[in-house]
Parts: sequence; C-alpha cells; structure tokens
Amino acid sequence: MSEEILINVTPRETRLALIENGLLQEIFLERRSRSGFVGDIYLGKVVRVMPGMEAAFVDIGLERAAFLHNADIAPIGADGLEVREEHPVAIQAHLHEGQMIVVQVAKDPIGTKGARLTTHLTLPSRHLVYLPRNRHIGISQRLESEEERERLQQVLHACIAEEHGDESEPRGGFIIRTAAEGATESELREDIRFLYKLWAAVERRIGRSKEVRVLYRDLPLYLRAVRDLIAPNIEKIRVDTQEAFDEIREFINDFMPEYRDRVELYRGERPIFDLYGIDDEIEKALGRQVRLKSGGDLIIDQTEAMTTIDVNTGGYLGSRNHAETVLKTNLEAATAIARQLRIRNLGGIIILDFIDMEDPEHQRQVLRTLTKALEKDHARTMVTAISELGLVEMTRKRTRESLGQVLCSPCPVCEGRGRIKTAETICYEIFREIVRVARVYENDELLVMASQTVVDRLLDEESSTLADLEVITGKTIRFEVEPMYTQEQYDVVLY
Repeated sequence: MSEEILINVTPRETRLALIENGLLQEIFLERRSRSGFVGDIYLGKVVRVMPGMEAAFVDIGLERAAFLHNADIAPIGADGLEVREEHPVAIQAHLHEGQMIVVQVAKDPIGTKGARLTTHLTLPSRHLVYLPRNRHIGISQRLESEEERERLQQVLHACIAEEHGDESEPRGGFIIRTAAEGATESELREDIRFLYKLWAAVERRIGRSKEVRVLYRDLPLYLRAVRDLIAPNIEKIRVDTQEAFDEIREFINDFMPEYRDRVELYRGERPIFDLYGIDDEIEKALGRQVRLKSGGDLIIDQTEAMTTIDVNTGGYLGSRNHAETVLKTNLEAATAIARQLRIRNLGGIIILDFIDMEDPEHQRQVLRTLTKALEKDHARTMVTAISELGLVEMTRKRTRESLGQVLCSPCPVCEGRGRIKTAETICYEIFREIVRVARVYENDELLVMASQTVVDRLLDEESSTLADLEVITGKTIRFEVEPMYTQEQYDVVLY
C-alpha cells in the first residue's frame, strides 16, 4: 500500500491531500482568514458561569466566546499538577466570572458554536504527547504489538529517569504516539527535551501575561501533517513552493532524518493537485450522491444534529440472487463510506442505512468490512451493531469543520433548506396578500413586484384567477418584474 502527501501552498491558503494507491483519502485545508485553533493554548477570561449547564463561557480572543464544560476542568495543586477529585464538584467551585484561566482548544468553532476548551493541556511532538500537568504515562491503542509496546514504555521510562537525574518526581507525563513504532532511545530523548523546552516557554508567557492572549500556537498545516501523517508507507511528500519545501526539509532533518529523501519540490507545469484529479474529487465530495462501481450509490445528508448515509442498489441487479446483490453492494458501500467520511471530514453522530440483509452472516461481513476500512482513519471512531431497524449507528470524533462547512456557505435563496417554493406556491401567497392589502387600504390600484418566473405565471396560467380577484377586490392589479428578487421574494404595494 503506497501513500503520497501532496502539499499546495499559496499566500492565502494551504491544501494538503493524502493519496493512497492513486486515490484521494483525506484532504486538509487551512486558510489565513480562518485557520484552525485545535491544540492552541490561551490565557482566557471567564465571562459567564452557568451552573445549570455545569459549564462556562471563556473569552480567548476569538469572534465567539469558547465553551468549557465542568468535566474538562482539572484543578491545579501547589505542585502545578492536576488534582484528581474523588467526587464531582460544582463548576462554581472551579470558576468565577472575571477569572483568568489557561485553556487549550479541543474543538474548532463549528457553525454557530464557539470553540470547545479543556484545561487538560497537551503538547505534541513527533513520537510523544507531553502532559505538563499530569504524571500519566500512556501509549496509543493503535500500536498493536505487545512486544513493541513494552519496549517503548521501558525506553520512555529510562529516558525520563535520565533526564531528571536526582529529581524525586518527573515533570509531567507522556503518551507514546502511534508514530513512535520503531523509535530509538535517542529519538525519544530528543522529543522529551524539545517538549520540556516548549513547556518552559509557555510557562514564561503565562507568568508575564495579565490579559487574554495566545500562549502557544500549533505548527502550520504542512508541518503538522509531516509530524502527524508521515510513516514508513509514505513514499513521497511533494510540495509546490520553495519556502514550504525548505521548512519541511529543515523540520525533517531535525526530527526524522530517515525521511529526508522522501521530500520532493514539485516543479511540474501542471498544478500539483491535477496529478491525481484532486480538485474533481473535492467537487464530488460537495455533492449528496456518491456513485459506486457496482451501479449502486450513497446519498449523504449532513445536518446540525447528525449525518445520514443511505445505501441504494441503483441499477445493479447481480448475477445470482437478491441476497448476493444486496451483500455485494453493501460491502462496496462500507469501504466507500469509510473513505467519504475522511474526505468530507464528517464527524459527530453518523447513521448508516445499509440495504436490508436477512442473513446474519452477511450483516457480520458488512460490519467487519466497515470496521476494517475505518482502521485507517486518523479520527477516533466507534461503530455499533446493526439495529432492529437495519441501521448502523457510529460516531467519528469531530475536531474541525467538515469540508462542506469550510468551502461552502448556506444558499442565500433557500437559506440552507436545499429547496425553494414553486412559482405556483408563490402565486397563491401573492393572491392571499392581495386580498389582505385590499381590505386594509382604499387605493384603486395595487402593484405586485416579483421575479420574472412568478410574474410570467401570474399573467399566463393564473390570469383567470387574477381577473376574478380584480372583480372581488374592486382594484386594478399591475405587475412589475424585479430582476434582483429570488423566486420566493415578492411585494404587494399601493400604486
């Protein structure tokens, strides 16, 4: 399985594509006007405490106040470490309005919701995640080899002991990342030293600060991607600008020199995303329908509460029987769904409506295929069994806006409904408005202002109804086309 990372950098936007066997698997976007905040650490100010919600709103300098739930707050002891409480404590015991507090962004602002915060601070490096206020030592669940897990934990403990020397207690804790598989003792030691220095710099900023400010900002997208995505199966990292290429080379030389030969400055005449038709894939990912090779399709609908994905057989009839047709379509759909979740970056609650299967073994095959395909996902997922209604419920961790939310805004005509009222419906609304206005005012003439489509229908299909309306109201009705009006807009005014 060969993978490539393509990086397109412009002054206003950075786009990164993860390619697997020639197919787009994941797309990352960062715009200067609205770059993400996940991982950034702030000195914030509590602006409102809400005991009923066990939460508070914190000003961290963004457009909207950020949200901090009581479950994401850990009090800090005299030693600067988190204190574990035996019993739940009301949020008023932790926070009060006007209090300055150090917080980290756990989820970006999405839609009308502000950022989600936590006081459990973490700082990532290539192989480790540092917990400056916690002595916990953990390891990624994605590292499956027990032998390797044991080796890494032993090496980490040895490195920590060496760094601290005569100190009785280490400073903070660590989580070993998936990328640490095969890491040497010297590599872990370098990461530990880097993270200690980074946290010391953050602490100095905390000590000097009295106002709301950012204390630590994560790396730009192209360096984060190299840090988090690069692995032995990544064959090439192609970047199309010299400046970003130089930064990536320097970063790799410092932290992962074994990958330096895999970074390549792309000098081709064609735009880098044209190599694998990435822009076409992005365009497809903004639509509702995804066609499957078998002839079936997926219909994907994203709402505020959840995302629903419906699987249809379409034109696929199968070669033997109905059960085989359904199974083949569902198996293909399971793989396609996992890929679409990553490309579109869909998160939260997701409901999958596979085609009904009577055979329990077929159901198990589809679930196994879905679970296997989701293993490649960098976001945490959880899948339930097929329910009595034939639905699969799953969740996917949402930390940033979906592709559609980043690239699109609600339609100003339908206001996000995805449909508009027909010209016929608007005509009948206009008739009711004419009657209402005619009863209130004594003018002899009324003027209807509407779009070209609606006016055409009023003067054609609805002309007889208009004639009757003029007789009933005793008023002359005139029309004027308003070019700037949408199909749903109209006005009935005195003439």
